[in-house]
Amino acid sequence: MPHHCRFCSTPLATLVADLGATPWSNSFLEPTEEAIAREQAFPLQVMVCSECLLVQTTETVPADEIFNGEYHYLSSFSTSWLDHSRRYAEKMINRFNLDGASQVVEVASNDGYLLQYFAQKNIPVLGVEPAANAARIAEGRNVPTHVAFFGQITASELVARGIRADLTAANNVLAHVPDIADFVSGFPILLKPDGVATFEFPHLLHTIEGIQFDTIYHEHYSYLSLVAVERIFKACGLHVFDVEELPTHGGSLRIYAQLAGGKRPETAGLAKVRADEAAAGLMRMETYLAFGKRIAAVCEEFRAFLADAKAEGKTVAAYGAAAKGNTFLNVCGLTSDDIAFIVDRNDLKQGKLSPGSHIPIHAPDELAAAKPDYVAILPWNLTEEIVAANDHVRSWGGRFVVAIPEVRVI
Repeated sequence: MPHHCRFCSTPLATLVADLGATPWSNSFLEPTEEAIAREQAFPLQVMVCSECLLVQTTETVPADEIFNGEYHYLSSFSTSWLDHSRRYAEKMINRFNLDGASQVVEVASNDGYLLQYFAQKNIPVLGVEPAANAARIAEGRNVPTHVAFFGQITASELVARGIRADLTAANNVLAHVPDIADFVSGFPILLKPDGVATFEFPHLLHTIEGIQFDTIYHEHYSYLSLVAVERIFKACGLHVFDVEELPTHGGSLRIYAQLAGGKRPETAGLAKVRADEAAAGLMRMETYLAFGKRIAAVCEEFRAFLADAKAEGKTVAAYGAAAKGNTFLNVCGLTSDDIAFIVDRNDLKQGKLSPGSHIPIHAPDELAAAKPDYVAILPWNLTEEIVAANDHVRSWGGRFVVAIPEVRVI
């Protein structure tokens, strides 16, 4: 049966990557035979729409099964992400003159990691977050949180409660929504007439150039370029007027949008990214076809590194039970025979097994106890932070390794 674009319904004909069948990337397992026997895997294919240029998964795993209840990703475990969020808050307050009479709403507010910085300045905030466990943590940080998925219905409910936003933030969530049209259409409803909506997402341009195939997983329904986002936003009543290029997540965009017909002029930054995408061939189908062919070489190189380490009697552990790491481990076909264990600061993941690869996850102090020769950094976008926080690994001669886009021993 042919697949159709989740935004414009055009039949999809161009395959970007086929990563086989994998479990959900955040579906960590209890270390029991029963849990392993119950584990499910789902096809993980990505295609691109020839009309709107949205890159997307072909299968729609129900979002409420992934994000409701106990969601294991909590933003506050990354100190560099907290720093990024604090700087964002300061910039938005200054740029848009936000004060105690303003209203800031974050969609996918997680554990209050970002809105806490506005609340500390006595600016009214509201988070919208479907994961109840994350929302409870946010409430403990004095970040009022509405537990719901965002879209036109939720936006209308908030407006009915008297909430209209001067600023909305939606960081790394645009890729997570199966019905992207309904999601984006909620922002024109929620914004004040002169309000601004900001969105951050990994830039597809860097995903392709850096062979960042590990950012593909079921929870990411879409992989976003500026050209696709502008087309989607225009159809949903928003106009993009500014873009910033960010280093986060291997290279991201922060886009600024206003209501259609808004008076803010387009910036030079917007023109630059448009030109960069055109030069990189993001309007041509052959650019996407070439990406999938480069993935196997990355896996082969890392498997060769592991084989050499094993032949030399070296032990290999990993840092960071991140979603991208789970995609990487599964696509490369790795298990606990290849990587002894993973450490992670998130206590919700400790004591569990990684999905698919079934590698045990421990607290970070296991590194000092086991003293592995190599520590593979799975969330490579946090390499500097992880190396700096675990410098003691060098004390026993241990070295860090990053595998994407090529094997690099630090």
